[in-house]
Amino acid sequence: MRPNQIKQVIAQGGPALGGWMAFNSPYAAEIMGHSGFDTVVVDLQHGPFYIDAAIPMLQALSATPAMPMARCSANNFFEINKLLDAGAYAIICPMIDSAADAAAFVSACRYPPVGTRSYGPTRGFLYGGPDYFEHANSTIMTWAMVETPQAMKELDAIAATPGLDGIFVGPADLSLALGAVPPPKHKAEPLASALKHIVERTHAAGKLAGCFSTTEEMSIDLKRLGFDFITVAMDAVLLKTSASERVAAVRKA
Repeated sequence: MRPNQIKQVIAQGGPALGGWMAFNSPYAAEIMGHSGFDTVVVDLQHGPFYIDAAIPMLQALSATPAMPMARCSANNFFEINKLLDAGAYAIICPMIDSAADAAAFVSACRYPPVGTRSYGPTRGFLYGGPDYFEHANSTIMTWAMVETPQAMKELDAIAATPGLDGIFVGPADLSLALGAVPPPKHKAEPLASALKHIVERTHAAGKLAGCFSTTEEMSIDLKRLGFDFITVAMDAVLLKTSASERVAAVRKA
């Protein structure tokens, strides 16, 4: 089976760097996949599209050096199964508030006897290879999002979930949970201490720590803080920033 690129990069000292897809566009996904990221996440939670649009994006990513990955819209067994069958090699699941939530998520990603994933890897065979079934449980990665007050209270229990690969932070929702107003200000309290706490407790449990980043500066700071996986750029933000800078530069010239 094709190896998991995030695991490889982290094993070599990491961190793994990801791109983020908000556009409903296989072409945009293909461009992001050829931009140097280790993986690109197709976002079904806040991206303005759903599974029928996400599958062509995962197909486009399969033809690039970046590993196809997805964030599901919710802890939904059937949606997670469809994304995995479509070739996603890792799933980020939002709003994991308890160990029970995390266990249900992991179970949806693993074939029996360790999980309850249904058999039918339509594109899994195409992307992963003919021995996909034999190695899927040890290759597919599971990332539980910690972003609510309840999740922060249950962090140790969530991180201890058997089969869970990592904790992934949504800093905007975490800021709301901590009583701060987005956009997230990662150097300011209480978010700064929360990020440090999550890295320490996650690593103490023997799991990986990941985080969504909103700026280049934040990505570099997260790297220094010890995060193993950082999504460093979103397609929509890249377009808006680049377009605005180009227009401003030409107007000023």
